[in-house]
Amino acid sequence: MARRKFAAIILLSGLLYGLCYAEDGGKPHPAWSQLSDTQREVLSPLGSEWDNLRPWQREKMLDIARDYHKMSPEQQQRVQKRLTHWSRMTPYEREKARERYQKFKSLPPEQKEELKKKWRYYKSLSPAEREVYRRQNGDTFGEDFPD
Repeated sequence: MARRKFAAIILLSGLLYGLCYAEDGGKPHPAWSQLSDTQREVLSPLGSEWDNLRPWQREKMLDIARDYHKMSPEQQQRVQKRLTHWSRMTPYEREKARERYQKFKSLPPEQKEELKKKWRYYKSLSPAEREVYRRQNGDTFGEDFPD
């Protein structure tokens, strides 16, 4: 009986591994030590957790590193700021950020534009004015909202 359970676990593990690997076309997911110097430099905020990222997350970050040299200095600075911010977030905060992003993505274009206007206004306020705005309107725009 124990052998059967063990065999089932091994089989299931292999199937799950195969599904995860096949889901992205069988692309390799390099360890941090296998990245080029340039990739490690761009992705340095994620260095300590790279080997724990999911395969799809690694692929997304590798895409960013690949296109980094094509970005303007301002875009590069924004990428670095976002990667640093993301690396400091807890798993719970990351999940909430993903949920907010998915919610925003599903909005009609008019509502997206209205939110963008509000965000631009909010970002134009001083820190003290932002605090007043948050107290009056709820914490609609937290400081973790990306630029």
